[in-house]
Amino acid sequence: MDSIELCAGAGGQALGLEQSGFDHHALVEIDESCRQTLALNRPHWNVVSGAQSDLEHFVGKPYKGVDLVAGGLPCPPFSVAGKQLGKDDERNLFPHALRIVDETRPKVILIENVRGFLDPIFADYREELRQSFRTLGYQADWRLLNARDFGVSQSRPRVAIIAMRNDISDKFAWPTPLRVTPITVGKLILDQMKANNWIGADAWSQRANAIAPTIVGGSKKHGGPDLGPTRARAAWAVLGVDGRGIANEPPTRDFVGMPRLTTQMVARIQGFPDDWQFYGKKTAAYRQIGNAFSPPVAAALGQALGLALGGAVRSRNSAFA
Repeated sequence: MDSIELCAGAGGQALGLEQSGFDHHALVEIDESCRQTLALNRPHWNVVSGAQSDLEHFVGKPYKGVDLVAGGLPCPPFSVAGKQLGKDDERNLFPHALRIVDETRPKVILIENVRGFLDPIFADYREELRQSFRTLGYQADWRLLNARDFGVSQSRPRVAIIAMRNDISDKFAWPTPLRVTPITVGKLILDQMKANNWIGADAWSQRANAIAPTIVGGSKKHGGPDLGPTRARAAWAVLGVDGRGIANEPPTRDFVGMPRLTTQMVARIQGFPDDWQFYGKKTAAYRQIGNAFSPPVAAALGQALGLALGGAVRSRNSAFA
């Protein structure tokens, strides 16, 4: 099964889809650090460069007939952290995504966005989007999925928008949550907290006995290498984590107080495998991680899409073994 990826970011969605059997023919991403991350981890991927790395200028016609068009379109137009301007926001890239769908005519489309997309204020826009897909020959639906239901140690609700070509629209079934409880943050990253022989690591692990709140990536204009605004930091403090910043390395042996997470810790909480590298300094790396689609959720969706397409699907349970 083949695909192209729009607004690929640091590769969270692309990685999950790859693990469920999709071969990416092109990945479109405007951010240079993200493009470097994609190339660093998958040198064989066709990471689009030049003017076409901007979705507004990307031409989909060379990829006509691809099985899947996937993407994580910018969330600020629908985020409750912003002004929720929706289609009136200059960062709204849905019109360009629809253009690319028209140029490529894939069998299926997968678009990820924030929970705010489902807010009542956007009811008319959602129906307008559904009609746009219908005009192109697709049946669209959307659902709120939480990463914690797919093995990720984080409460991370995200909207998945699926549009299936009319002739196969009855073949898709939404992925069912895994019947497992994600491990706590304390257990998940205990080995990383112990990397510098911190003597307080085991006690900290016992305190961090729940899954993480939503990791907030921020944007180039707002947000930096920290775990979010005041309310988010308070939620992290309950787990014994100092959310005011990101650490360069794990706590030292005699460290006292609440530790800060490293980018490697945040990546693991986000669902990335440990060998996935992020290009750039701490701020750039953290933003890439925090804004990513959790790979295990993408893998679950990829498996469901693969079954609908009749392709060879890999088990999501072993995708990151």
